[in-house]
Formats: sequence, C-alpha cells, structure tokens
Amino acid sequence: MMGFAARLALGVWLAAAVAAPHPRALRVCADPNNMPFSNRAGQGFENRIARLIARDLHEPVAYTWWAQRRGFIRNTLSAERCDVVIGIVAGDDQVRTTTPYYRSTYVFVTRHASRLRLASMNDPRLHTLRIGIHVIGDDYNSLPPGVALAGRGIVRNVVGYSIYGNYAKPSPPSTLITAVAHGDIDVAIAWGPLAGYYAARSAVPLDVSPVTTATAANGIPFSFAIAMGVRPSDTAMQAALQHELDARGEVIRAILHEYHIPIAHDGGAGAPAAPANAVALHSAPGEARP
Repeated sequence: MMGFAARLALGVWLAAAVAAPHPRALRVCADPNNMPFSNRAGQGFENRIARLIARDLHEPVAYTWWAQRRGFIRNTLSAERCDVVIGIVAGDDQVRTTTPYYRSTYVFVTRHASRLRLASMNDPRLHTLRIGIHVIGDDYNSLPPGVALAGRGIVRNVVGYSIYGNYAKPSPPSTLITAVAHGDIDVAIAWGPLAGYYAARSAVPLDVSPVTTATAANGIPFSFAIAMGVRPSDTAMQAALQHELDARGEVIRAILHEYHIPIAHDGGAGAPAAPANAVALHSAPGEARP
C-alpha cells in the first residue's frame, strides 16, 4: 500500500491536472525508432505501458521524440520537454526513479540448429566461435559483453555491431540479432529485451539463453533492474507512477511477456544500482543507456 506521503503527493498531482486551464497530458520522453521499447507508431512495450498509465490518469500521451544516445536525458527530461522516461536503470543518478518493474539480463542468441546452448562466459567454445556484440564507436569494452570477453582474452573472433547503427532503418540495434539468423556470426551476446523480441520474430529459429556469469568484471553486472524516471524534484509524478506500477503490475508483466522480454531473477546481488553510463540501457546497457 502507498504511504501517506505518497498518497498526498499523488492527490496533489491529480488535483493540479484537474485544475489546469488546458488539458494535461502524460508527457513521455522516448526514442522514435527503438523497438521493442518504443517507436513513433506506438508499437513498443513502453508505448503500451505509457498508454495504460495515461488511460488511468484520464490523459492523452504526448511524446518528445529523441534518439536514446548520449545526452538523451539532458535534452529531454532535464530540459523539461517531457516528464517521464518509461524505462531507465533503477537508481540512475540523473533522475528520480520508481521501484523497478522488471529486471532483465544480457543473453546468448544462437541458431537453434547449431545446438550450442551457451550459458556461461567461461564456456571454452567462446574462444573459437564467431561472436557478435554491440559496441559504441570503436570501443569494444564499452558494454558488459565486451568487457567480459576482453578479460578472457577473447578478442580476435569478436565482431562489433554499432549500438547506433543506421538510424534510417528500423531499430538499428536489431542488426546484431539478424546477423545470427543470417549465419554471419555464430552467437550474439545482446541485451535481453532486444534479443528476446527479435529472436521470437526471426524466420530462422533462434535460441535465447541468459548469461549466467555473475559479472563482466570489476562488479559490472550482466543484469539490470529497470524503473521509470522523472526529474529529481518531481516527487508528485514519481508517486503517481509508483501508484500505477503497484496497481497495474500484473498487466505490465503480461505486456512484457507478450514482447518476449527475458526476466532475470538474480536480484542483482552485488551489482551497482546503475552504471555511470546507464542512460542508454534500452538498446544495451551502456553509454547512453545499457
């Protein structure tokens, strides 16, 4: 149940909405080309969750579209162009977050016919398989899979796929999963929500299995808890969102299941609340979001 302070904050926020001289809207900061999270057509699971919340608040959804790269929070939420980020690493110090509504993890993606069934970063087969990972620029160590592979001396057989890719094409990060289906690589190590969604839609049967290794190195985790974020001062909006998460948890979990989002149950023991570069986690926990 909500505490008195949270209920009071929610009441103040709702009262302000009713008293406003113009109709309010749930103003969401989102990427227009980042499935399965969001797109301009409203097909992502974060779009679905935003509509659910807005319907409960009797408001429309109004989007500020911005590519989720470096500067996303600065140019959207912090600039007060919008008020809510539907998915962000819990504890990110740029924002005030709700409690997490899911935790996901990096996964191995392989062709079902290969029967590789990978689970651990310590699997000796990783030294010879063609491995695809997301990279930021030319930095192969910018995201957890690259850090883990480099720490094990697995470098020569690794292929980097830009986390940004060609933004003129739908959901550029999905190229990594497509590469597995096409046989360009033997295995991808990718952020779970992206991998689960596109693997389920692949014409070539793909297997998705969680990375069970605890950390990449130096406490860098493979799993991350995801929450909703607002400006640090916006306690009323945080309370309204938290109320929705508490009341609509079952429906939200059903949406995640529909989009084949891998759910991690490791609790993140020993993992930091959020990496310094956590604002890019939608595409893969990393530079502007993992």
